[in-house]
Amino acid sequence: MIDFKNMVAAIATALVLVACTGLPQAPVKYTNGLMTGANGMSLYTFDKDVSGSGKSVCNGPCATAWPPLMASGTDQSGGDWTVVTRDDGSKQWAFLGKPLYFWSKDQKPGDVTGDGFNKAWRVVRPEPRPLTGNMDR
Repeated sequence: MIDFKNMVAAIATALVLVACTGLPQAPVKYTNGLMTGANGMSLYTFDKDVSGSGKSVCNGPCATAWPPLMASGTDQSGGDWTVVTRDDGSKQWAFLGKPLYFWSKDQKPGDVTGDGFNKAWRVVRPEPRPLTGNMDR
């Protein structure tokens, strides 16, 4: 005889796992107050990118010096994270509407040599943000 409670629990677990696979997962981490790529290298934003425009204005030689944090064709936007389409059709991650980049002259994890470059590039130092939802229950 099938145990109904175990079957319901298994179905619920499977649904949660399926739902979680659709959540956006940008390949970033936070190290010493900096947002970094999975490789540990610092991430930057470009002042000339318009927040929320869904575009990057750093293409061609700019993207050689400032490689984008690439997204795969199956990555999806959600929450603070968006996937923008670059001029060449490739995909790039954006945080709070701003596309993210590495700086080619950073040599090792923790370097921030591009911070303030041309008064237009900013290393990403995310501010702590409150959790959403009512925590007083």
